[in-house]
Amino acid sequence: MQAQPTSEHQWLSKLVGEWVFESSCSMGPDQPAMLTKGRETVRSLGGLWTIGEANMGSTESDGRSIMTLGYDPTKKKFVGTFIASMMTHLWPYEGTLDQSGKILTLDSEGPSFATEGAYAKYQDSIEFVDDNHRILSSRMLLPDGQWVAFMEAHYHRVFGS
Repeated sequence: MQAQPTSEHQWLSKLVGEWVFESSCSMGPDQPAMLTKGRETVRSLGGLWTIGEANMGSTESDGRSIMTLGYDPTKKKFVGTFIASMMTHLWPYEGTLDQSGKILTLDSEGPSFATEGAYAKYQDSIEFVDDNHRILSSRMLLPDGQWVAFMEAHYHRVFGS
């Protein structure tokens, strides 16, 4: 029984390739943003999953991350995970594509950056500006019910590599 890729899997295939990125992450009120540059390689696993491996520097001690994304036709949801070398939490994803077909919003839950010892809801969004430029943005839900954006990264496709 071989699963066949759907239109949602085809959407994910746009991620496949080599990318460079620049990100800005808020480290809290009254603190300067942390700027990061890096490179990401995204490959396909059977046309059903993407695996993105990012390097935020050139040495082993620099940050590394892996993002997996797929689509579950039974749930009618995009699913995946995110892990990073600087965190111990595995971030599970479940999300949907917007009506425009340009923005994938992924819901997750993890340790709160605002309240020590608590968990919070998070959203990562992947927006395709065009086939060669995408934006990854992250936000978290504060205890007062307000969403606050804390990270934005611009990815540009690398040609000829």
